[in-house]
Amino acid sequence: MLIKFIFLVMYLIGLVVFCMMCKHFLMMLLSLEFIMMSLLLGLFFMLLNFNYEMYFLMIFMIMVVSEGVLGLSILVSIIRTHGNDYFQSFNMLW
Repeated sequence: MLIKFIFLVMYLIGLVVFCMMCKHFLMMLLSLEFIMMSLLLGLFFMLLNFNYEMYFLMIFMIMVVSEGVLGLSILVSIIRTHGNDYFQSFNMLW
């Protein structure tokens, strides 16, 4: 029961930070990674509780890593074109 509570608190803290730190793109990426790690923790304990195979955790980790790499490549391209990672410095529609 305590593990479910810790997982839920980690997930909610990640969501709050994601919603509050929407000024910097890097902080949003870090909070998304924290949310994914909390989901991985919850998935691990769920699979461990039901005695399932752990192969899905490897697939989930591959998706998390590819999401992080994609986010960092977008961050690098934004910094190269606009000079910083503020969302207010550029218009998303143009």
